[in-house]
Amino acid sequence: MKFARFAFTAALMASASHAYACGPDALGTARTLSISGEKGQAYGTAQHGPLSLAVDEVVITFDDGPRPETTPRVLAALKDQCVKATFFMQGNNLMAYPDLSKQVVADGHSAGLHSYKHDHMNKLSPADQVKDFDATRDAASKVLGIHAAPFYRFPYLGETPDLMNALKVSGYTVFSIDAGANDWEVGETPQTVTDRLMKNLDGKGGIILLHDAQEVTAQAMPLILKTLKDKGYQVVHIEPAP
Repeated sequence: MKFARFAFTAALMASASHAYACGPDALGTARTLSISGEKGQAYGTAQHGPLSLAVDEVVITFDDGPRPETTPRVLAALKDQCVKATFFMQGNNLMAYPDLSKQVVADGHSAGLHSYKHDHMNKLSPADQVKDFDATRDAASKVLGIHAAPFYRFPYLGETPDLMNALKVSGYTVFSIDAGANDWEVGETPQTVTDRLMKNLDGKGGIILLHDAQEVTAQAMPLILKTLKDKGYQVVHIEPAP
């Protein structure tokens, strides 16, 4: 067990040392924003106040993964452009695909929580909502150890007062969104997903929601990243405050 932890940490250090070894034409990651969970903050103008970003800055986030059919291609596209993102992972997928989950973190991305199996929290009792959070947190701890970030996004953005309070007490920051792409809808193409995202950003920047478990998203990532660069957006990576 100690050797496994050492190997995982060594892989993270090796990845970090090459994190920004990209050419001048890459989109890149402009800066890192440290997030403290001490006050139970929540961000994303769909439901809360804005994150502290300039009008041309975006935070790229993914929900529902990891999935072996799609997440590796998303990671490859991000790596190609030296972009760091945040992946809100489901507990069942963390347990099913531990190596892929570790790869997300080894590539320099942040890993938050997105419930255990994507239930509607408002359809669960308050006690079951907390049990779901505890199970998801335990899965992240088992797979990622100290590298799991105290970040949470509700499934379907369906926030509830009971779980919001439990997250606050536990020192978790809740992330809603500012702009989505509806990449989960049937019949989408890389072009329609990219166009919708840019329309929803509308030059204002903010927290972007995508889904690394979706085939169309894996296909669209090179175009999305290129379009963000062409339109002058800067990527901000969020990570827990030390």
